[in-house]
Amino acid sequence: MSQLLQQLVNGLSLGSIYALIALGYTMVYGVLKLINFAHSEVFMVGAYAGYYSASWLGVQQYEASGQPFPLVLALLVLVASMAAAALLGLTIERLAYRPLRHAPRLTPLITAIGVSLLLQNLGMLLFSPNPRRYPPILQEVKLELGGVILTNIKLTIFIVALTLMAGLHLLVTRSWTGRAMRAVSVNLPAAQLMGVDTNATIAKTFALGSALAAAGGILFGLDQITITPVMGVLTGLKAFVAAVLGGIGNIRGAVLGGILIGVTEQLTAGYLSPDYRDAISFLILIGILLLKPEGLLGVVKQEKV
Repeated sequence: MSQLLQQLVNGLSLGSIYALIALGYTMVYGVLKLINFAHSEVFMVGAYAGYYSASWLGVQQYEASGQPFPLVLALLVLVASMAAAALLGLTIERLAYRPLRHAPRLTPLITAIGVSLLLQNLGMLLFSPNPRRYPPILQEVKLELGGVILTNIKLTIFIVALTLMAGLHLLVTRSWTGRAMRAVSVNLPAAQLMGVDTNATIAKTFALGSALAAAGGILFGLDQITITPVMGVLTGLKAFVAAVLGGIGNIRGAVLGGILIGVTEQLTAGYLSPDYRDAISFLILIGILLLKPEGLLGVVKQEKV
């Protein structure tokens, strides 16, 4: 029982990270019907933005002196990383996707893959391809309860992710920006006719999704300890699988999909073999596409032809 609970704890923290990244995929698809494959590299850039922000704020000096990094500075690292990623998301939308708004659907998809490869290679040039140890923004404290090891880092991952997801839910359901996003998602031309600034709404969607990915990047660095310029490739694909599993375009579905992928991955590693933990996500993708292509919380939409 203790092993099961341990794997569930690990799965919830990892799944929370996947959910944060998946939200960016599902939000962009909701408003543009575009799979933004460059989103996984925004996640990577967010992690590095947190790395350099923490270094600039002197995390190494605190570590050398044995003192914990102040919580205020840790929050500042999170905000700076999210702001940098939001700016990157806005830049990608403005330069790469907006000029192709009325192009055939395959054109922006190919562009997204090109932007992803561009950011990967720029990351290798700017950050070095070698793995980097993530700075200890939080000093790990372990607590054992009934044979289950719980750390403050895993608790922080879950709490931060839950707070950000709740904030996104409130923004989408209670604010004018959220109403505009939902209107654009339902019918972009009609929203435009009703006075919604669709360009600004789409740009805000990219910024929000990118900021959440950056938060996921920092949490991933704290959990996995090392980061690389290609860290977004596999993690981003798993987050995409989570978005498809939950029903791409559905925010609650992205959260549910992320949690399910994280928990399933940890249970597979714990009870079968760590070698199968990556393969299980893609088996789930194949299964959901065969059995329920719209996803767990997705809705089949009728289209007139």
